[in-house]
Amino acid sequence: MAMNIGIAKKDREAIAKHLSKLLADTYSLYLKTHSFHWNVTGLQFNSLHAMFETQYNELWLAADEVAERIRTLDVFAPGSYSQFGKLSAIKEESGVPDWKDMVGQLVEGHEIVAHTARETIKVADKAGDEGTADMVTGRLKEHEKTAWMLRSLLK
Repeated sequence: MAMNIGIAKKDREAIAKHLSKLLADTYSLYLKTHSFHWNVTGLQFNSLHAMFETQYNELWLAADEVAERIRTLDVFAPGSYSQFGKLSAIKEESGVPDWKDMVGQLVEGHEIVAHTARETIKVADKAGDEGTADMVTGRLKEHEKTAWMLRSLLK
């Protein structure tokens, strides 16, 4: 049965392309945050360990929401590390930086995802896809707030 939700197939595919990048950024940031949760050390251990756990749980749920929106648009969502690696702008961390560098990398990551979200909203708005624009606006606000909270630790 053909999809008829009021958004042309080419527009759904363009939106899904941007959502796929958002998904890859979200998942990559999730993985980095989870790793930092496991490996943080120092005087800030307790507070950062708990904060990172809250953040990676939120990112995990967000990834599912973004992937399901891609499927709602009748496009398959990327779901492998190689696909995410090609799509994501989040830099991989293979070592274990100190807590300040962890926080700095997470600020940068949330800001990258905020940029990706803004671009996705533009494409969704142009196509009249209020559902995607609304969902991604919520994601944008969450990433901006998290970046602010993390950045505050470094002052």
